[in-house]
Amino acid sequence: MRRRGNAERSATATPSIDQHIIPSNAPTLNVLIQMKNDNKSDYTINFTRKALDFLAKHTSLGEPEAVKHFIAQLDTSNGYKRNLCIAYNKYCKFYRIEWTMPLYLPEAKNIKLPTKEKLLMLIAKARIPTSIKLKLSMETGLRPVELCRLRVNDIDLEHRAVNPITAKKGSPRTLKMSQQLTASINEWIIRNNLNLNDKLFKGDAEDYGKYYRTMRNKLSKDLKDPSIRTIRLYDFRHYFCSKQLSDTKDPYFVMIQMGHKKLETTQKYMHLMDLNDDEWTCKTAANVNEATTMIESGFQYVTDMDGLKLFKKRK
Repeated sequence: MRRRGNAERSATATPSIDQHIIPSNAPTLNVLIQMKNDNKSDYTINFTRKALDFLAKHTSLGEPEAVKHFIAQLDTSNGYKRNLCIAYNKYCKFYRIEWTMPLYLPEAKNIKLPTKEKLLMLIAKARIPTSIKLKLSMETGLRPVELCRLRVNDIDLEHRAVNPITAKKGSPRTLKMSQQLTASINEWIIRNNLNLNDKLFKGDAEDYGKYYRTMRNKLSKDLKDPSIRTIRLYDFRHYFCSKQLSDTKDPYFVMIQMGHKKLETTQKYMHLMDLNDDEWTCKTAANVNEATTMIESGFQYVTDMDGLKLFKKRK
């Protein structure tokens, strides 16, 4: 087993790392500093820190076969085991430890969609600004990390749109917001006297997730509804994707809206298209002008009946 000395690594300048992702042991810290130098995201750095700390508590990071055995014996999903291996692989690469990373193929799982009613219950239960974040995710499909990166300058109040810095190296995108949500964000900006370059919300995705889970679990207990406890932050994004697919029938457009790099990722949501429990507003058009007005208002053409064209739009 070949190692590279710490002295060589420590000789280089070390960039600052947020306090919440600094680990207790120096060997792991060196790996995180290198990741920061390599411009890895704070989310990736934080997960690597948690994974390496977890492994270090139960086995020796300097013994790859022991680490491999420990991971193999865990009673958890292949996806989590794979992520642990990826984190440990970074450790081995940094210290030039020779090991063969085991292959864990994540189990294929369908995306489950909560009802719109329960998502709205969670939004109503949450305090500001968490309620604004949840509504943003439900209306625009923003990832939690994208929400927490938003700056005031990313919000276009005049056009009721948000221009997020897309996570996971996806393409830039512009997403529409409702008038009510836009007004709530504007009120938040004014109340907190925020400037254009200020972060829209304080804290990071980890803080956001902790508060959400605490609020969600309390609501689940109060209502004696265990299904609420299973609703994750990403489910608000999943709802947006399924609604867009149902409304547009255009996976490529939805891929852009979601910030996906591959169409195959968007197509994983196709089975959710008919699960939306939304109610519809239905109207008819007797001529071209009326039909044009319907389409411009967001209505979808359904069929012809008794000489009229039928249109529908989600409430």
